[in-house]
Amino acid sequence: MIISSCMKQSVDEKYFNLIKDEFSGEKAKATVAFVEKDWRVVGNTMFNASIFHVENKLKIYGYINEDNAKSEDRLTYRIEKRPLNRPTWEIKNASLKITGDEKPLLEHSSNRNMVVLNSFSTAPEGIEAEVIDLGSGSEADFKGKNVKGKIVFAESSVSRLFGEAVQNRGALGVIAYRMPAYLKPELHRNTIQFSGIPYDEDKKSWGILLSTSARDELKSRLEKGKVTVNVMIESSIYDSEELTLIADIKGSISPDERFVYSAHVQEPGANDNASGVGCLTEIARVAAELLDGGDIDPKRTITMIWGDEIRSTRNYIQDDSIRAKGIKWGMSLDMVGEDTKKTGGTFLIEKMPDPSAIWTRGDDKHSEWGGDVLSESDMRPHYYNDFIVNRFLKIGKTYNWVVKTNPFEGGSDHTPFLRANIPGLLLWHFTDEFYHTDGDRLENVSAETLRNVGTGALISALILSSANETTALWIIEELKNSALQRLGKEIALSKTEIANGKNKDDQIQIIQSWTNWYEAALNSCNNISIEGNSNQVNTAISNAINELTQYSQNAIKSF
Repeated sequence: MIISSCMKQSVDEKYFNLIKDEFSGEKAKATVAFVEKDWRVVGNTMFNASIFHVENKLKIYGYINEDNAKSEDRLTYRIEKRPLNRPTWEIKNASLKITGDEKPLLEHSSNRNMVVLNSFSTAPEGIEAEVIDLGSGSEADFKGKNVKGKIVFAESSVSRLFGEAVQNRGALGVIAYRMPAYLKPELHRNTIQFSGIPYDEDKKSWGILLSTSARDELKSRLEKGKVTVNVMIESSIYDSEELTLIADIKGSISPDERFVYSAHVQEPGANDNASGVGCLTEIARVAAELLDGGDIDPKRTITMIWGDEIRSTRNYIQDDSIRAKGIKWGMSLDMVGEDTKKTGGTFLIEKMPDPSAIWTRGDDKHSEWGGDVLSESDMRPHYYNDFIVNRFLKIGKTYNWVVKTNPFEGGSDHTPFLRANIPGLLLWHFTDEFYHTDGDRLENVSAETLRNVGTGALISALILSSANETTALWIIEELKNSALQRLGKEIALSKTEIANGKNKDDQIQIIQSWTNWYEAALNSCNNISIEGNSNQVNTAISNAINELTQYSQNAIKSF
């Protein structure tokens, strides 16, 4: 495959050389700086301001509102509006003060996650009441306790505590503490992980979350005797609408086929997910510059979505069944800017379901987020996994940047693609020690990381959107080599397991599962080329499958 070898060098390097000096991590970070200024809840002031901020940038980059676009315009955008089925929410100010103390225990100005999503305002002067410590907030902890008219504190899920204490037993409100160990709460003692309670217009109540330091102080006071606190919350709950910003770079040959990016806007933090918003906005800028300069000519459409996590992507897929048939690849940009020297963790590519999500061993590891053990019926074999991983490994080597993968776990904008049987991957970081906490701020965002992720993401879309027969042959050869490499590792692991007394048939099943997965992934290469399938592509697929099958069968015979 001499042609494929040359192609591998030219395609990656061609687009990398075009993008490397154009893609600005600092410009991406400037967008992050705007978006992370306040908590974005779909429909609220900061969410909408973020959408309009990106819209204004798109206009500067040359994207034209679809309402004013001509048929020959290739850079277009639109904002879709949908009614919300419940009011939106935003927090403006808050404090928690132990009666008699000069300074508050917590203030919104330093802990913007202290107030739970969907909390109602108190009176301007606050509400003062006794705090009842109910331990872990279990049913046994509530037994024999009258909490009506009091404030309940527990080390518990705030939503569960709210349901029992406020909705079922008449408490005024709740104070909760829960911080997962992976957030290192004893190190980051002043951070709070955000959470929410059910919207309850009848109770009009609230929840407060504590940092580790605040938890320790409150418990210390409670151990000494009766404690009353003043809770002041100024929030705003109002009817609004859901905005989704969608931009397109129209394909020149097959505009109905498309590569779709998605970056969700909502959440309080910088890395989650102002970083995705900023990275995708810079992708939009660079792609427009390259298109205007005649350096690229995507044959398929490249689509970019900014909106509410999962919902906006799902709507895009479900709103138009004909359009959905043309979506060939999806990519979620979620938590893509981490300065890992500060946040911990590494850059990860969450793969489509493959056998590592059934048998997680060797170099494969789940993140602290965690995932269910899948079955073989859950598998989604496709070349997209290894294609994206290989693009990023090359970026990682160039920039001395750690690139890893994790088995499928779910929970972001890649899942609507997969549920619609569309190849979809997640680009992210974990474990981030500031995940969902009010420590997730701009100082933990790296312009270099944004550049690395954005460069790899854009290279991937540009290659696939204009892939021809030669590209398809290159991807087939690359995928075959990745398959042989993976099988080699799995075979070595299985031989060790058998030597250690594990059941041979179980190990054969693992090898056969990987073989089946990669055979199906190779077969998926028949729709890569914009020119359609060809005898040469079919032959390359068949030859690669035969080589893989023979390798696997020989290995199994040696067990």
